[in-house]
Amino acid sequence: MIRALEMKPGTPVPQAEIPALDQEEFGEAMLALAAQDCRIAALFAAPHPLADPAGRLRIWAVMADDAAGTVWVLRSRAIKGQFHSLTSLLPQLHLFEREIAEEWGVLPEGHPWLKPVRFPPPVPGRASVFGPKNEAVGHMDFFRATGSQAHEVAVGPVHAGVIEPGHFRFQCHGEDVLHLEISLGYQHRGVERALPGFPGPRTLALMETLAGDTTMGHGLAYCRAMESLSGTTPCPEAEILRLVMLELERLANHTGDLGALAGDVGFLPTLSFCGRLRGDFLNLSALVCGSRFGRGMVRPGGVGFGLDRERTALLRERLQATLADVEGAIQVLWDSGTSMRRFHDTGVLSREDATALGLVGPAARASGLERDVRHDFPRGWYEHLRFPIPTRDEGDVFARATVRHLEIRQSVNLILNALSALDPDLASDPARLAPRTAASPPLLARDALTVSLEEGWRGEICHVCLTGPDGSIGRYKVVDPSFHNWFGLALALRKGQISDFPLCNKSFNLSYCGHDL
Repeated sequence: MIRALEMKPGTPVPQAEIPALDQEEFGEAMLALAAQDCRIAALFAAPHPLADPAGRLRIWAVMADDAAGTVWVLRSRAIKGQFHSLTSLLPQLHLFEREIAEEWGVLPEGHPWLKPVRFPPPVPGRASVFGPKNEAVGHMDFFRATGSQAHEVAVGPVHAGVIEPGHFRFQCHGEDVLHLEISLGYQHRGVERALPGFPGPRTLALMETLAGDTTMGHGLAYCRAMESLSGTTPCPEAEILRLVMLELERLANHTGDLGALAGDVGFLPTLSFCGRLRGDFLNLSALVCGSRFGRGMVRPGGVGFGLDRERTALLRERLQATLADVEGAIQVLWDSGTSMRRFHDTGVLSREDATALGLVGPAARASGLERDVRHDFPRGWYEHLRFPIPTRDEGDVFARATVRHLEIRQSVNLILNALSALDPDLASDPARLAPRTAASPPLLARDALTVSLEEGWRGEICHVCLTGPDGSIGRYKVVDPSFHNWFGLALALRKGQISDFPLCNKSFNLSYCGHDL
């Protein structure tokens, strides 16, 4: 019997109901769940109790069971100084364990490649577990290939164009990539440290800007966590509008990505068309709430903007017209033989590697993994819809592009189906849609835990909230899909050509700021 608590995302549970395991039991339970095809959704540490002057910690794990639509929650007994690393047995944990080490100064004993993740400022009186060589931002030990014909290529952290900083260190033999190591954390913002306390207007603003292109994904994950802990249920019209906005965010980003992929192989027609069409989808978000990125649309308890009959008809009309234009722009790319030769068999990531690393989102689905929170853990109006998960088996750039194309079609269908169930008279009634005001923050369950999962356009977004005895937020953990997927990009480059890096990188299109929380 596995000593862990099985629960549905969005269902608050008392922390006391979650068994406290010693380190050996904790590791055995995680490995047993992994053997049953569960994967890591989050691993983090929190003080024990939430205000422990002795500096003792608990390690918390959330493991997702996609087939059952449930998550398993585990916690360790109080530790101090070190804990047993499981990375060698469960590679999905490698970044999570390094993150715990740098945040709390505890050593994951036996970690195979211990180094910083985000380079937070040193804490007075706390010694670094990485040593002085790895404390300054961007300074760390890198793996190096040796030999008379091996060479090293360093890219970044400063890049051409408007892009956030990240460093890529290639070990090469001629044009062939032997290994790629990715170093991020140049803009670590300390968002999670700003979240404890009673939630207020600034809390939601932080959530909406965790990753600027995922306003709806992170904003909705936070709102569902607060609704779970406060016992709040949004009206059906609000849930439909949330679905519409989340899918519009997916449409804009997938369309922009396909255009950028075309640009990386010099195919300008699709680059130009999709650049414009991405703007058309963003304008549809603005049609609903006045913001092209969806800012201010979701809030705990409901939505901030409604949709009347006239704008509903206009949204439906423009959505179908834009989809037709996107289909044409993508078909031109598929018909380009020279572009397809660059896409096929480039940046291959096997199903086995994607599984071992715990990949999520389109990158996982392009390697044959059927993982989609909307399908496996449906919330809101997604519970009323049934749809297949688009996948490919090749795991290459073409597969990742094709999954995006299929999801564009699917997102339009989901929006149209949801709008067909929308009553414009109710959906334009502010009194029905409006949640409680920010001046009266929701009263949260005390000493409780909740897990919130959403399928952002990059993949699974996981928010975990622990409340204290006064009902305030004691620990809030955010896992952006990029945190799972960056190492997948590194593996996709192995045995490839270094000149293919921009194309592979764009086929994943991961977030720097979503990683550098």
